[in-house]
Amino acid sequence: MFENIVLTGFADEIAASLDTQMQVLEKLHMNHIEMRGVDGRNFVEYSEAEAREIRKRLEDRGFALSAVGSPIGKIGITDDFAPHMELFKHTVELAHIMNTPNIRMFSFYVPKENAVSCKEQVMERLGQFVDYAAASGVVLLHENEKGIYGEMAEGCLDIMKQFAGEHFKAVFDFANFVQAGQDTLEAYELLKPYISYIHVKDALLKDGSVVPAGYGDGNVKEILRQLKADGYRGYLSLEPHLSEFTGFSSLEKDGKIGKKLSGEEAFTLAHDALVKILETI
Repeated sequence: MFENIVLTGFADEIAASLDTQMQVLEKLHMNHIEMRGVDGRNFVEYSEAEAREIRKRLEDRGFALSAVGSPIGKIGITDDFAPHMELFKHTVELAHIMNTPNIRMFSFYVPKENAVSCKEQVMERLGQFVDYAAASGVVLLHENEKGIYGEMAEGCLDIMKQFAGEHFKAVFDFANFVQAGQDTLEAYELLKPYISYIHVKDALLKDGSVVPAGYGDGNVKEILRQLKADGYRGYLSLEPHLSEFTGFSSLEKDGKIGKKLSGEEAFTLAHDALVKILETI
């Protein structure tokens, strides 16, 4: 397996309950979480006092966060920005409490037929995030996502050319690129100088359905092999999307789910598929 690689994941896909999440991760010998949902609520909805209680529960069982899996930047480009900026500031405080510098985020939903016209506003809003992140000592991890400005590799590259640095880096999500019709090998070549975090899920080009790593059209094995050759150090974060979980419908537009699995079954299947690839590499 890779040296200097840590497996983490969106444990809310196992179950809403944080205790159940940790129980299953312990079985898989994982001790990091990309925290999105906790006990049925989005983590960023919790108060600072509640976050301290969550941190204690994690620490008592030997867990830490790889990142806050926030919804920051996952609003329409024409939506009111002021309350979202306040949510972002709150998210930064939660990241400090949880002892992680990393915050996963997005670059706003834009009209597909007219995304270029929104570029200036997208960059202006992202710039506010980046300035605040730099002043606050956190790292923003931009995820490529269907429907946002950074949906395709070129859009992500636009953003990275403007903001990439110590406080703004790229997440590479295989399945999201496949679902957008983006060749992942091409995307990797364009974005590899900026990639510092990996979301591991795969998808089929024919219908966008999510499948375990290596079973789709995301070139997962080939890109992980290149990452190893390029000296990647950091997190591989499992985001199975193989089973319904609390909040799925609000998180995944037009999401397609195959065979119904329990959260534990789906997460374990995704974990084992990734481990198999890493062992062959």
